Amino acid sequence: MQFVVRFCQKMWNISQGANRMAKMLTAKDMQELLQVDRSTIYRMAETRRLPAVKVGRQWRFPADQVEHWLQKQTLVPTLADPSAAPAGDNDLVKLLPVECVQLIQDTFAEALGVMIVLTDMAGRPITKVSKPCGPYKVISEIPNALQKCIEDWAHMGEILELEPRFTRSHLGLLGTRGLVRVGTELKGMVIIGGIAPDDWPPSPQHVAAMAAEFGVSPEAIAPHITEVFYLSEEQKLLILTTVQHIANIIAHIVTERTNLMGKLNAIAQLITS
Repeated sequence: MQFVVRFCQKMWNISQGANRMAKMLTAKDMQELLQVDRSTIYRMAETRRLPAVKVGRQWRFPADQVEHWLQKQTLVPTLADPSAAPAGDNDLVKLLPVECVQLIQDTFAEALGVMIVLTDMAGRPITKVSKPCGPYKVISEIPNALQKCIEDWAHMGEILELEPRFTRSHLGLLGTRGLVRVGTELKGMVIIGGIAPDDWPPSPQHVAAMAAEFGVSPEAIAPHITEVFYLSEEQKLLILTTVQHIANIIAHIVTERTNLMGKLNAIAQLITS
């Protein structure tokens, strides 16, 4: 993202200078933007990996095309599962670089040893579930069963308390959430789950009732019932204090990305005026 900022600065300087009408960047300009040597810039131009035109023996780079290229390289989000959260009614999908957030989420899941997913406020997943527990793996293959998980996550968004706390899911496991706040609006949640309560594992009768609720056979879910996350009280406290930190990181990414898009839009207006 640093070279996007440099692009904004460079284009502002150009717009104020004598070559505003040309709206073309030089190889030196591109070096400063991308922080690579000149030979790399030339190779990228020759192999059409950069938008470029040759003027005599010199390469020049159309500013508007460079702007579009930078947006494609750094700012286009890709949904982990396009069917998970419809883009038309999900602001967070539009605002996030989802692949980047997925990497952050995966890292926290491994470090904390828990299941994590990012959802909108309706509980619909935006990212892939990181480090899923065994019971979730079983029911996630069944659309109607997965809907119950989404209902659990949506319920977490309805809890009035801002401070994270543990609640029980339909599976009987513990989960909590951190709120992704952008400005004054709540845009989504970081959900941590798959945590065994003190009375885990459940009895065979409870497993049978759980299987019936999710529409799966007890034989399908029983072998995976202990594939959950057993945490000490100290570890549970760490989860409660960390989940909101993760949500704050995501909120910061959204804010920074929104600011960058605003700068790029301003630059686009400059170079087309």
